[in-house]
Order: sequence, then structure tokens, then C-alpha cells
Amino acid sequence: MAKSAAKRKRTHLLRNTGKDVTKLRNDVDFSTHVRTTKTKKEILQRNDNKYKKHFHRDNDLVGNAFYICLYNLHA
Repeated sequence: MAKSAAKRKRTHLLRNTGKDVTKLRNDVDFSTHVRTTKTKKEILQRNDNKYKKHFHRDNDLVGNAFYICLYNLHA
């Protein structure tokens, strides 16, 4: 396979100056990504807010949940 342009530049620099730039890279010994499981409260809030329940909040019916359209079919 062909070498990438970056690898060619690295080998050229190593060959001419003896400087290995791969050793200058920072190695991280620990994970910077922390995974935590959701708490029970977060799961319940997610389930409550998953679907937009505009007319179901606190059992207060504000506005019309359904609009009924009646057509006069005999006119």
C-alpha cells in the first residue's frame, strides 16, 4: 500500500533530523469519557417528558385537546 503524505513527512523528518515526532504525542493513561447510569429520578423524568403531553400536565385541561369538525352532509 502507498504511504500517506503525513507518514512520508514523518519518515523524512526522522531520516534527516533524527527527530521522532511520534514520541511527542501525549498518551492519556485514563479515560476522559465517564459513563454514569441514570438515576431513578432521571429515568422517571425522561419517561414523563418523552412525549409532549400538552393537555395531560397536572391533570389540568387547558385548551381543547381535540377539535371536532361537523359537516352538514345533507345541504
